[in-house]
Amino acid sequence: MIRSDALQCERIVRSHARTFTLASFFLPAKKRRAAFAFYAFCREADDIVDSGGLPDRKAIARKLQCHRRDVTEALEGRPKGAVMRELRWAVREYSVPGDVLYELLDGVARDVEPEIYETWDDLERYCEGVASTVGVMCAHVFGVPGGSRQRNIALGHARTLGVAMQLTNILRDVGEDGRNSRCYLPTEELTRFSIDREEVLGNPTIANDPRWHRLMTFEIARARALYEHSLPGISMLSPDSQRCAVACAIGYAAILDALEHINYDSVSTRASVGNIARLGILWDAWRFKGKSQSTA
Repeated sequence: MIRSDALQCERIVRSHARTFTLASFFLPAKKRRAAFAFYAFCREADDIVDSGGLPDRKAIARKLQCHRRDVTEALEGRPKGAVMRELRWAVREYSVPGDVLYELLDGVARDVEPEIYETWDDLERYCEGVASTVGVMCAHVFGVPGGSRQRNIALGHARTLGVAMQLTNILRDVGEDGRNSRCYLPTEELTRFSIDREEVLGNPTIANDPRWHRLMTFEIARARALYEHSLPGISMLSPDSQRCAVACAIGYAAILDALEHINYDSVSTRASVGNIARLGILWDAWRFKGKSQSTA
């Protein structure tokens, strides 16, 4: 049962997360298994919200509530299904606080109804709920040598990396989100660049507009600054996990380069990182020199 549960989580990761799948090969087997368990848990929550754009959003909210109950039962020792059994094992093995799981579910629940984010602070709080939480889970699995002060600093950097990665997702998926009546870009910043929210949702030619290019240049610079601020946390992780964290950070940051390559048109197309670039990312991660990599 344990082996089949772990394989189920691994299949979910391989189906949805190419960058993380590649990066995970840098992890020891046990840590990889735990990271896959947390990813599968997060993926299941995302899939509930994105399950076909059901007009009855109350039904989606009920499904999320059932998922939340499944998490509670798993943490109490009554897991149902492969993902919940693996989640319980990973939480116990790596002392992951249950609160961070519920924080993620609260963040995902905000997507049930399309929400307007007025300011960057509003959007950042959303990113912290759906992505910084993932960074915290991973940091616990990866390990942070030292005392509580060191761990708190590293977790802060992990949260920043999560915000950077979620902002990257938002910039990449403007068109896909628009088709689901979602626009995450803050109203305050759209206004700064003279763009109306309805243009983002319903005008595919906005991608060719200089106003859009200026907005995307601004947002991409912000994302890169967040990646830069998060990097010191990687060297605070256990040596056998640093390369995985580097590969994730570099891999996601490369999407920003891909957005520039397609001239910021994330409205009608989706930027992606090619296979050759992915190999380069793995090579850069392998060459990373933080703390000693002798145990990697």
